[in-house]
Amino acid sequence: GTMVAMRQKQNDGKFFQTTKRGEIQELKEELHANDKQKQKDAVKKVIANMTVGKDVSALFADVVNCIQTDNVELKKLVYLYVMNYAKAQPELAILAINTFRKDATDPNPLIRSLAVRTMGCIRLDQVTEYLLEPLRRCCQDHDPYVRKTSAICIPKVYDINPELVDDQGFVDILKDLLGDGNPMVVANAVAGLAEISQTCGKDLLDLDRGNIPKLLAALNECNEWGQVFILDALATYEPTGPNDAESISERVTARLSHANPAVVLTAIKVILKCMEHTENPEVLRMLAKKLNPPLVTLLSSEPEVQYVALRNIRLIVQRRPGILASDVKMFFCKYNDPIYVKLEKVDIMCMLVSDKNFDQVLLELKEYASGVDVEFVRKSVRSIGRVAVKLERACERAMNVLLELIETKVNYVVQESCVVVKDIFRKYPSRYEQVLSALCESMEALDEPEAKASMIWILGEYAGRIDNADELLESFLDTFHDEPLLVQMQLLTAIVKLFFAEAFQHTGHGLQGAAMCHGGVHQPRPARPRIHLLALAGHESRGDKESCAGRQAFHPR
Repeated sequence: GTMVAMRQKQNDGKFFQTTKRGEIQELKEELHANDKQKQKDAVKKVIANMTVGKDVSALFADVVNCIQTDNVELKKLVYLYVMNYAKAQPELAILAINTFRKDATDPNPLIRSLAVRTMGCIRLDQVTEYLLEPLRRCCQDHDPYVRKTSAICIPKVYDINPELVDDQGFVDILKDLLGDGNPMVVANAVAGLAEISQTCGKDLLDLDRGNIPKLLAALNECNEWGQVFILDALATYEPTGPNDAESISERVTARLSHANPAVVLTAIKVILKCMEHTENPEVLRMLAKKLNPPLVTLLSSEPEVQYVALRNIRLIVQRRPGILASDVKMFFCKYNDPIYVKLEKVDIMCMLVSDKNFDQVLLELKEYASGVDVEFVRKSVRSIGRVAVKLERACERAMNVLLELIETKVNYVVQESCVVVKDIFRKYPSRYEQVLSALCESMEALDEPEAKASMIWILGEYAGRIDNADELLESFLDTFHDEPLLVQMQLLTAIVKLFFAEAFQHTGHGLQGAAMCHGGVHQPRPARPRIHLLALAGHESRGDKESCAGRQAFHPR
């Protein structure tokens, strides 16, 4: 019998074959056939057409007519059709309501739960009113399958008509189901309350020391998705003290070795919450040790799961870096990792870098910066800068790596290096100036606004140490009006810095020069920076002329 059923299922593909003209009429006739097998095949054809996007809503009344049957498979197909088209044909869906209500009292628990589930999925106010009584009855059903289906139906009804669900006391019914003897009913009650809480913006779970043991007991027996719902609920609970927190984390620890990554990540969330309420350093050390292997194991999953794990690991490392402090190598990129995984791994490497491992990390980042994926290369160069800014001891090594990268003359590598060097100079001024000449030689390659602005900042900041800083800055003037605002502003600032740097050199001492100006003794000023400033401000408006005149009064020939 089982083999025949399997063979029939394998042949169901024929229902998806291209349909002929006038097929709606043919299907109509088949749906009214006396032969039950022919009728079932006709419904399968209708579902197949619906699945591939064809409009078969015209057959609504004919399909619903087939619902009066004891065949569970046929009922399921009709219910599937009704759920899909009830929104488009609400008047006709109402006609099927009496059948749904009748099915909600059927001796077969599968049909009872099917009726309640379908009524919950028909998003119509009129249907909701008819559903309340059968739903209330099914919540107290002797069969746990019906109760668990009813529990998950309540939030669907709440979504359509919140006031009605509140008035009829369905939220309290869900809370009562938290103490149900069946773990799947408990899991669905938790999921239902969590969904309603999210919709109404209030915490309806209301967990306390009375119902926590029930949730923990259900955790061991329900399926994996039920475990996720329960663990999510436990993560919202505030333990009453260290003992309570330790007791919960002890019961949840077993979930860390689960095959489903969702269960593992949710269990980690619960344990991290418990760690906040634990004061014993020994317990904290033990929990941190237990969290390490599951996190590392998640990194060998498929890329999509890895990505989700990495996003979570990033948050965990921010809060508790000690958990993965010695595992930076686990985040080194594999050649076949997708780009979105590589970018996350590089970020986490930078977060875990320390005085002990910066050599390994910089070597790895240098390797990535020699790759072919432009986005990843840029990220790697920027990460070298992040390591340098984060750790003073790593700075010299990072500068040497950047110097080697600049010397490759690869356009986008040079541009990113320029931005990174600027950040390092800002953190550690007047150090690592050996890179200046290499940057000045590569200036021709710069065409991106951020890289140009960084180079101009370096020229202005180190004007006193770069012999031809004025000439290098002058090369940017021809295109001044075409440059983005970022570059224009940086250029103005750099030329003012250059002006003062040269003025300082000519007067020998800034304070002495200032005193002489104050006393009316005019010192000769270098001409070129002034020319730059006038060139930048060289408009013919009256205000511009006045400002130039003011400057000339201050700096006579």
